[in-house]
Amino acid sequence: MKTLLAALIFFTRLPFWRIASVPAECFKHVVPYWPLVGWLTGGLLAASLWLFAQILPLPMAWILALATRLFVTGCLHEDGLADFCDGFGGGTTRERTLAIMKDSHIGTYGVIGLILYSLLMIQMSLLPLPVLCATAFCADAYSKWCASHLIHLLPYARKEEESKAKVTYSQTMLKEEAICTLGGWLPLCPLLIIEPSLAWACLCPPFAFALLCLWMKRRLGGYTGDCCGAMFLLCELSFYLCTMVLLWK
Repeated sequence: MKTLLAALIFFTRLPFWRIASVPAECFKHVVPYWPLVGWLTGGLLAASLWLFAQILPLPMAWILALATRLFVTGCLHEDGLADFCDGFGGGTTRERTLAIMKDSHIGTYGVIGLILYSLLMIQMSLLPLPVLCATAFCADAYSKWCASHLIHLLPYARKEEESKAKVTYSQTMLKEEAICTLGGWLPLCPLLIIEPSLAWACLCPPFAFALLCLWMKRRLGGYTGDCCGAMFLLCELSFYLCTMVLLWK
């Protein structure tokens, strides 16, 4: 329970820290609970979208819903995506890439990456409201499940004391992996009930994950916290884009 609480504390700005004191060791074991955090953040995204859409045009409602998730997460993943774009765009060696990613200043590649990502996400407002709400809920948790496998396939690219969060993730046990898988796949049910053809969209995040994982291995020989944030957002974006293609008429 405290490990789930640690995940909620780390990945949201909501005052879960008021519930109980969480030992520092718990933050090393939060990976299996990423999808469950996605239930919260994806659920808030879907709920706020539905509420805003009752009084506003869908494009504006979608932008405000995305802003709601940004506020709840404190732009944690977007910060990772910006650093990832800066490092992999501007770095030519492993050492240079890691140094750029650790720099707190955003560069040209980071700005362009966030602009392109945001423009693509805004286009999802072309989807019907019921489909977009269901996609908003399930894509978050499912993409976090995909991103969680990064720690199994690649080693951490820095020393623990060099990480921004001063913590490295531990490998998951079989029971924890079952929790992670259940948390990632269960939210897909409402989307597949609404539109069964979107089962094909479930293939895109693993494919995006594989490509990014190979790129990280080639460039860094491992992953960083910024890589995790970028992995989640890009896997999620691939899910949205595939959904858009499948429903395009």
